[in-house]
Amino acid sequence: MNDIPPVVQTERIQTLDVLRGFSLFGIILVNMIGFHSPYGYYNPYEWWKYDDLTTHTWIDVLVQGTFYPIFALLFGYGMVMIRRKALANGNTFWKIGVKRLLVLLAFGVIHAFFIWHGDILITYALIGFLLLLFLRIPGPFLIGLGMALYLLPQLFLTALFLILHLSNGVSLADYTNIVALQTSQEAYTNGSYMEVTAQRISDWKTINLSAGFTLYIFLILPMMLIGAGAAKLKWIEKSKEYWRMWLVIFLIALPIGIAIKLLPLIVEPSLSFQYIQDALGGPILGFAYAAGLILLMNARMAGKLLKPFSTIGRMSLSMYLMQSLIGTLIFYPYGLGLYGDISLTTGTWLAVCIYVIQVVLAGLWLAKFQRGPAEMLWRSLTYGKNMKRRGGTNEVNEL
Repeated sequence: MNDIPPVVQTERIQTLDVLRGFSLFGIILVNMIGFHSPYGYYNPYEWWKYDDLTTHTWIDVLVQGTFYPIFALLFGYGMVMIRRKALANGNTFWKIGVKRLLVLLAFGVIHAFFIWHGDILITYALIGFLLLLFLRIPGPFLIGLGMALYLLPQLFLTALFLILHLSNGVSLADYTNIVALQTSQEAYTNGSYMEVTAQRISDWKTINLSAGFTLYIFLILPMMLIGAGAAKLKWIEKSKEYWRMWLVIFLIALPIGIAIKLLPLIVEPSLSFQYIQDALGGPILGFAYAAGLILLMNARMAGKLLKPFSTIGRMSLSMYLMQSLIGTLIFYPYGLGLYGDISLTTGTWLAVCIYVIQVVLAGLWLAKFQRGPAEMLWRSLTYGKNMKRRGGTNEVNEL
């Protein structure tokens, strides 16, 4: 039986590219903080002052923890589209799905250990292997399972954190890791490439190993399952038919998401409320953003107005890697060495500028090529000679 041929250009769905491109904007806004400061080792409510504190507040409420769920939804959606194409051609999906994830895992290892520790590709690839086990389940059951796997653990942890908060009142000040902060700052300010790499690996372990990855499973896998279920029901392809559902999601998720995201500011900036803010408020607000964009894409002129998002979204893997490469070269000592030398506000505007430049570069690249360079390599390693023999053009909206 032949391998799965790549999906052709006409099968792309612009709304998926818009969602992905929009998510990349949110991702660089958050990741930029980690590029230029030891983010994760300090209390941001005390670290940033004056205008920077205002900037952090906006990012914290509207961006932090909100865009990776959208990417996870799209990841699940894309996997179902690839599987659907395979079955339509009389092929099996398992082999090609595993190959795709192994290549993505390799991209993630290179990115995490040699470019930037805040990688998400390793996590997506590993959790993607779990997703493969569920793809035969009907759409409604996938959505129900995803919601249950998301809500039940998070509601339990929310209750647990609230109990801990009431009993001992642990604040974000208690979370600040002075030793790790100083070690990180020294390496990224004055270290050689090898010293930076050692620190990068150490930071990656701190974020991802032990309970960290287990927590990611219950945050990301449910989103992938919901996205996969939505793809089986074609909720985006048939968004005009489902516009009432998307409107209800938007109207409910937006106020609830923002209210939960405001908890550390309204109540107090404790560890408990920060976890609730990101783990519950972030994905709920992400659903609102996604629903709002899907509704907007049903408008007549929306495709043209949102084309910059769809352009960069078409080569999202390349642009995600480029963001990390540019960010580290600007701030790390083997680049311009500006680590710790700029304000959060300046860094945020820098992120906006980089994103705008990426939109222009993506447009120029796609005028000559059908996919981004990382996407070319990904598909070549996945489909191999079969891709050239079948003459496939562009990739399905999978990442």
